[in-house]
Order: sequence, then C-alpha cells, then structure tokens
Amino acid sequence: MLLPAKAEVARQLRRYRAWERVMLASPADRTVRATFEDSGYTLCVLMGKRCAREAADAAERYLRTSLVTYLQEQDAHCATTPVHRGPPVLLTRSSAGR
Repeated sequence: MLLPAKAEVARQLRRYRAWERVMLASPADRTVRATFEDSGYTLCVLMGKRCAREAADAAERYLRTSLVTYLQEQDAHCATTPVHRGPPVLLTRSSAGR
C-alpha cells in the first residue's frame, strides 16, 4: 500500500478545513462550494476514501499516529467492513459553478 507524505496530507487537510469554513459562511456561493468540493475530492483521492468526511477523518488519524499504527488500524477496519456487492461506485468531480 502506498501512502502519501504526511506533509502533503497536512497541507491538503488544512486546505479542506479552510474551504469548509468559507463554504459554511457562504453556502450559496457556487465558486466557493465548487472549490470546497474540489478540495474534498483531492483529500478523498489522497486518502483512498469515498467521501470527504471519511477522508478528513482518515487524514487526521494518519497525521496523529505512526505509520505502523495507522496501517494496523486500516487492517482492522477492513476486516470488519462488509464487502460492497452492488454496482461499482465512481468518484466524480463536481461541476458546480462551472
């Protein structure tokens, strides 16, 4: 399993949190919402998660633990997570504001 550099994860998590605050302050602004969604998408890809909330949580765990502990937590989580048997789920970038 390849893992991103912690410095890059920290940078993307800060970016996501900053745009989250801006988006919450201006939820009707399509440009702000699109940028927030793009930052969430980047975090999803970086952390290998399907939703931004999961990606942010995973990034926070990754940054506060050692590499070995994080991998052990991931293995434990995968062992208890049911296998998805439905049609493939695709991540798509938002086209809001474009």
